[in-house]
Amino acid sequence: MGCATNERFVTLRSGGRIWAVGAIHGEAERLAELHAAIEERFRSGDRIVYLGNYLGLGTAVAATLDELVAFRSALLAVPHMNVCDVAYLRGSQEEMWQKLFQLHLSVEPASVLRWMLERGVRETLAAYGWDAGDAEGRVSNGAQEIARWTNEIRARMSLHPGHQELLGSVRQAAFTDDGALLFVNAGVDPTRPIDAQRDAFWWGSEQLEALTPPFAGFKKIIRGHDPSQGGVSLDDYVATVDGGAGYGGSLAAACFDSEGRALDRIEV
Repeated sequence: MGCATNERFVTLRSGGRIWAVGAIHGEAERLAELHAAIEERFRSGDRIVYLGNYLGLGTAVAATLDELVAFRSALLAVPHMNVCDVAYLRGSQEEMWQKLFQLHLSVEPASVLRWMLERGVRETLAAYGWDAGDAEGRVSNGAQEIARWTNEIRARMSLHPGHQELLGSVRQAAFTDDGALLFVNAGVDPTRPIDAQRDAFWWGSEQLEALTPPFAGFKKIIRGHDPSQGGVSLDDYVATVDGGAGYGGSLAAACFDSEGRALDRIEV
């Protein structure tokens, strides 16, 4: 079967190897090093899923997106690659960035902005030329001024080829077309079906630790961000591909076979 995508999910071709890249958090130099290592190991027929949190925390957010755009172009030049064989999931950083553009609808926009600034949006705004003081000043002047400001952010983003398109392509989760593997950013809520997960995908769930197979029939769940920063763990039912990038740790990736067995692991 081929791969497919809709507004929420990406369906990946099953039967081969899939690379999963954990949270990047604006660490462009590490990402370039990781990409070089993956490129050496990448085989025709492989797929790759970026598990979210490209933005925030690190000091090179724009360069991180540049690297993602460039590597996607390089991979799609590999024989037999399909455009859906390179997938991007939404993390909490991308969710907050999207919500920034809806700030004019908020009842308390200044409070919402402060909350987001403390969690990574500060660094993403800086990548497009705004500091926290500028942002808070604009937000304090009402809904119309907020809307003008966010339009200015979009205009600055458009000066960076591919950034808006990449962030517009992020999806909530990915799974293989045989229903074996589920890829998410931070977790799932085991009390809800996949179609009703809401924000558990990118904020995680306290019930994840106790999750046992099978959840929704999946043989393995692979996530890219652990909010508790417990490190990389690939052998459990819920595999974690998060070395702590953005928090002083490594940037991690792992390669899985069609049954969810970890075949390779890279940390830089």
